[in-house]
Amino acid sequence: MKASRTIKAGSANDAGGSVGVMVAGAGPAGLMLAGELALAGVSVTVIDRLPRRSAYCRGFNLNARSLELLDRRGIAGRFLAEGPKVPFGMFADPSRPLDLTAMDTDHPYVLGIPQTRVEELLEEWLAELGVAVSWGHELVGLEQDGDGLVVTVEAGGRRERRRAGHLAGCDGSRSTVRELAGIGFPGTSATMHGLLADIELADPADLPFGVTEGERGSVFVIPRPGYVRIVLDEPAPPADRDEPVEPAYFGRILDDTLGRSVALTRPRWLTRFSDAARQADRYVAGRVVLAGDSAHIHPPSGALGVNVALADAVNLGWKLAAAELDRAPDGLLDSYHQERHEAGARVLRDTRAQALLGRRDPGLDPVRDLFGELSGLPQVGKYLAELAAGVSTRYDPKVPGDHPWLGRLAPNLKLVIGERHTSVAELLRPARPVFLTCGDRVEHPGVDTFQILCPERPDLEGLLIRPDGHTAWVSTKADPQPADTLATALATWFG
Repeated sequence: MKASRTIKAGSANDAGGSVGVMVAGAGPAGLMLAGELALAGVSVTVIDRLPRRSAYCRGFNLNARSLELLDRRGIAGRFLAEGPKVPFGMFADPSRPLDLTAMDTDHPYVLGIPQTRVEELLEEWLAELGVAVSWGHELVGLEQDGDGLVVTVEAGGRRERRRAGHLAGCDGSRSTVRELAGIGFPGTSATMHGLLADIELADPADLPFGVTEGERGSVFVIPRPGYVRIVLDEPAPPADRDEPVEPAYFGRILDDTLGRSVALTRPRWLTRFSDAARQADRYVAGRVVLAGDSAHIHPPSGALGVNVALADAVNLGWKLAAAELDRAPDGLLDSYHQERHEAGARVLRDTRAQALLGRRDPGLDPVRDLFGELSGLPQVGKYLAELAAGVSTRYDPKVPGDHPWLGRLAPNLKLVIGERHTSVAELLRPARPVFLTCGDRVEHPGVDTFQILCPERPDLEGLLIRPDGHTAWVSTKADPQPADTLATALATWFG
């Protein structure tokens, strides 16, 4: 059913019911965002058009940055208990793995965990915070004015209009929210098409795990419990990208690629993908915000989708909460667009580069060889690992200073407060700003101040950390910062 879009003054006054923030989409971005809003005391409703969670998923990992963010909410352990920790990764070339243990992080590995399980654990956490997902509820209309907005939701054949303070579009690459808000989605169209099948091999010896080079291309096989995931190129663009991938068609493409026959049985899920890369031109449009695949799509290289979605949500949550509660300083919500649009653009660049390097094109062999040599250098390998995992993500702190922590995720320092031993991650669990001081206290509404000892960093004098864990101000004995820069940081981020 076609969604309707109206944006006009005074149109939102006749709606029944009211919510603070409505989140459309119960994927990783929507669930994490709803949790962040709930922690901040915001009334939040989560809807999803599907009747239940899909059993199929494209992604099977959480990277170091995601685990750091989850750790700062006290829930990383739930995810770590679910799968293996893999201390190596890749950047385009699976034959030259990156050493993830070289990264500066508490989690120098990739956690193997299906996206479906990530979503289940996030939904359980959300329920503990008092928020439930309304499955089978589809957003079909949006009216926005200066005072708020009205969303029209359809469920069970009935439509209901609800008043909301803000609407978060976390509803995927074909986002209805993005369309209704009139937000552009420019980028590059697909130049490569691929096929994916979760299926069983009649004879497991027919196709080994990893990359197998065939006569017309390569085949990537990933072991899964009771089946395998097979990924390969589709030789020609599909006439209809929504046309189902039939097992017989997939089998023919597999045999043609390898130049030999492989017997397949018991198909579970077959789909297609491409290297299209697009990014919303605005992440914030009035009272509408976008996160996750609604805001960006990129080639599947590196399996970053879930991880980028979580990073969007944690950056957005505290800012959207401040806007909804009318506590946000000027420009705070816009800083979500500035920070995450820039980060998203880097993801698009990096995944497109990986997709190009992975092409079966002999003309790229010299580039691949040179890149392989460079990635083998320890410093370059560490750079690529932290880049791919998002560990090196830095936001503009808007205060002077060149300390390496400034703008980046604050390290998980071990701290002593009185007789209590704690850590940065533990202090950030309420999702509030934190000021750590080894000297005088700083009183600021909404900022939790702690007088601390930091045995591992005895030169530390003060550290201001945003709710998303990023450092907003830092002063050390070797590089003391004046009080006016602290005042600027407090006013910029917390009013």
